[in-house]
Amino acid sequence: MSTPENPVSEGATAGGLELAVEGVDLRFGGIHALRGVSFNAAPGQITAVIGPNGAGKTSVFNTISGFYRPAAGRVLLGGQDITRTPVHARAALGLARTFQNIALFRGLTVLENVKLGGHHTMKAGVFSALAYSRAAREEELALRAEVERKVIDFLEIDHIRHLSVDALPYGLQKRVELARALAMRPRVLLLDEPVAGMNREETEDMARYILDVQEEWGVTVLLVEHDMGMVMDISSHVVVLNFGQVIASGSPAEVRSHPQVVEAYLGAEAEAA
Repeated sequence: MSTPENPVSEGATAGGLELAVEGVDLRFGGIHALRGVSFNAAPGQITAVIGPNGAGKTSVFNTISGFYRPAAGRVLLGGQDITRTPVHARAALGLARTFQNIALFRGLTVLENVKLGGHHTMKAGVFSALAYSRAAREEELALRAEVERKVIDFLEIDHIRHLSVDALPYGLQKRVELARALAMRPRVLLLDEPVAGMNREETEDMARYILDVQEEWGVTVLLVEHDMGMVMDISSHVVVLNFGQVIASGSPAEVRSHPQVVEAYLGAEAEAA
């Protein structure tokens, strides 16, 4: 883990931005996937989006990250309307994301995968990069040094940095995907089911890393997750979706006891707690 002397604590990011979803409607033919969805993710805090399968959680994420364009409503990043901003331009504005299904580049090493996350920050043009000019070379070395110092050490994956991602167990692959997102220098980080398929120890480790990213980097975190224990432990705010609509929003304690949430999602788990 990082310490007060770690470069991560010295301003690896410029602090989190507020993310706002305002009145978003999303349709796929006759399917009304999202209906007037509105919520805010506060700067530098962890906000969770929960709900049963088919509630619209992934649709919200895909709308925020630019894969879907809503029929109505808008998405704001730090007060700027990014509803029609291309995916790559959102990354340049400080928006990064991981995926429910691991999306690493097979055949590449851990270090190579993580470095790819930072390539959008490089200033060398296409021809300079292809020719591997001195400027491109120096920029590449600087990126590698930053990734190794601020990301790989931070997530404790130095011992596997030269291994192919294909050779890694599932839990470590998920950590590498988080590392690649952090290499993008995000101000808002979208985490799509970051602990899905993990055992208890791996889940606890990932929760600790997410908290450290929020606390030490000041990043705004928005996550979708089914592990209610982790959601309630690390989130400051929880948004609940059901059938494409927000049915509750508030602190973990408020949401956990909300009658509609108990009925729609938590059910027996909430009663047993």
